[in-house]
Amino acid sequence: MTTQILVVDDDVELLGSLADFLGREGMAVSVLHEVKSLGEHIKRDPPDLIVLDQIMQGLNGLAALSILRTAGNNVPVILTSGPDDTDRIVGLETGADDCICKPFNPRELLARMRAVLRRQTLTGSGAAQKEHEVVGFGPFTLDLQLRALNMENRRLTLSAGEFALLKVFVNNPMRTLTRERLLELLHGPEDGHTDRGIDVQVWRLRRILEANPSTPRFIQTVRSHGYVFVPDGAQHSPKH
Repeated sequence: MTTQILVVDDDVELLGSLADFLGREGMAVSVLHEVKSLGEHIKRDPPDLIVLDQIMQGLNGLAALSILRTAGNNVPVILTSGPDDTDRIVGLETGADDCICKPFNPRELLARMRAVLRRQTLTGSGAAQKEHEVVGFGPFTLDLQLRALNMENRRLTLSAGEFALLKVFVNNPMRTLTRERLLELLHGPEDGHTDRGIDVQVWRLRRILEANPSTPRFIQTVRSHGYVFVPDGAQHSPKH
């Protein structure tokens, strides 16, 4: 099945060249010049992934992403942003699955798109292992097949990246995972993501799971080592 890509940018020249490049790579590409019609477009023709410019005239990409995530739409999104680290961090905090700064090499964008789509496939209903398992911790249940997180009787919204990270943690309870190991489990050993990116993803996940993210119970920091997932929320005392 052909991968459906939606590119949203107000740079008409970039849209044209990117659509041509991705088309030559075997992808079906739709384009939008603004984000006002993004929600309607997604309902009419759901994409497998969106490449979304962060800064546009009128309603910008960041605001559009926030609206999508607030509505519970977890379609994978790669934000294109400026060179400022703050822009990329804000994008990740808002719910982007990845960010790439402009100007970018189209082949780097393609590699990132494939990595996000691969992660989506591995965490989706077609994953081979433990698909029907429901994992419980604290007041939460995580359904690995439905990719659904519930707290008592309330469904909580997870992006694809947040679900992938939580799945890594629940599959490795009470094990201290370094940032490097988390990156490897999420993206593979050759991926170029940074330690700072993992910290941002952990912070986003804590905002969902923790009553007080500054004193986390379930995803605890192991100083100078990384993170540990504690299913019962008890204080973890690592042995070194």
